[in-house]
Amino acid sequence: MRRRSALTCILLLLVGSQSSSARPEDRSPNVIMVLADDLGSIDLNCYGATDLETPILDGLAARGIRFTQCYAAAPVCSPSRAAFITGLYPQRAGVPGNVRRNEQDGMPSSTRTVAELFADHGYATGHVGKWHLGHHSSKIPIGQGFNESFGHMSGCIDNYSHFFYWNGPNEHDLWRNGTEVFRPGEYFPEMMADDAIRFIDAHADHPFFLYWALNTPHYPLQATEKWRKHYAEFPSPRNRYAAFVSTTDEIIGRVLRYIEERGLTNDTIIIFQSDHGHSTETRTFGGGGNSGPYRGAKFSLFEGGIRVPAIVSWPGTISAGEVRSQFITACDWVPTALSLAGLKDEYIFDGRDITGVLHSADAKTPHDVFHWESGRNNKKSQWAVRVGDWKLLANPRDTTQGARPLRVSRFLVNLGKSVTEQDNLAQKYPEIVSELEQLHEEWARNVNGR
Repeated sequence: MRRRSALTCILLLLVGSQSSSARPEDRSPNVIMVLADDLGSIDLNCYGATDLETPILDGLAARGIRFTQCYAAAPVCSPSRAAFITGLYPQRAGVPGNVRRNEQDGMPSSTRTVAELFADHGYATGHVGKWHLGHHSSKIPIGQGFNESFGHMSGCIDNYSHFFYWNGPNEHDLWRNGTEVFRPGEYFPEMMADDAIRFIDAHADHPFFLYWALNTPHYPLQATEKWRKHYAEFPSPRNRYAAFVSTTDEIIGRVLRYIEERGLTNDTIIIFQSDHGHSTETRTFGGGGNSGPYRGAKFSLFEGGIRVPAIVSWPGTISAGEVRSQFITACDWVPTALSLAGLKDEYIFDGRDITGVLHSADAKTPHDVFHWESGRNNKKSQWAVRVGDWKLLANPRDTTQGARPLRVSRFLVNLGKSVTEQDNLAQKYPEIVSELEQLHEEWARNVNGR
């Protein structure tokens, strides 16, 4: 285990401190929703990582509430992000799978985003970072309720050239408010922090909503030299991934310190989550992230693909340094943010307002049942349903590094007895399999219109 340096401890205390400024009673709070990209289930110190330096996010947890059973709504980027900013199942939001690079694909403009909901209440709304929810003018952030937007529209970019290199032809992908901009050689994570600070500064006197959609620690794993040196002795690919996680933490710290400097800490609700588990793709050298006791990773509906770090902080209003074990989801943040801000809206969400959970560790888990469906709705699609501690996976995919393909169509687990999901209970409890299959079929007909 690495010892924390004196500098790390100082940073932790700095970020964990509370602003002395009081929030005016007549001011609605600012809301910042931060979504990390491909961050593993336990890849923060406060989630159990013993080999990483993450003082900023640890500090955020120290002055807020950390969740141990927060679930992404999908194990891949686009549908997970759609759920995070709409409060809807990805299927109902119109984004069942990753959005392709064409003008037809993407989240429909008829889907209401968190930006539109907050704008209706007079908030300035901004997007910084990755989008991956559409390329048509009606489907980019400016077409989806954001007053301002800076970032890239596709799933990933090179952080220095800002080109999308997934396949040819290579395309430049950096935009401000729908207009292409060129800043070759500048480091995109720093550019995101700069623009987040610019947005906060421009709107500090009035309530604002900011969606900071990080593209880190998603590949390409382009950490800063400081953190590459720090983890130089780690084995590959953990060294590359760890360096990018700590780079991400440090970048977030820049924005949190600015909020503190402006005296906005007690005025600002901050919500942080990963979009799904870590990647084991070739482009990330086959792994590097850590799902701890959980099976699977990105692209999998086993716990390692969907159980993610999540933190909420609002000093002076919600508790500090507490942990919640209730089952919550990414769909819950939009209705909860509106509720915390005291804003009323008649919109119907798939997510739940979890303010009761924030106020009490004994509050009931808000979800009696929750569903996942990964892909575009065919017989081979991966899906899962959870009812209480029972979870049924269909066509399961284990993306743990080095895992062999599974050759079963149904995989039943009881998470109350074991979170490792190694033993398939489907043959032992066929009646439960049947009940959960029926529940999922009813849900699928409802959200997919089939």
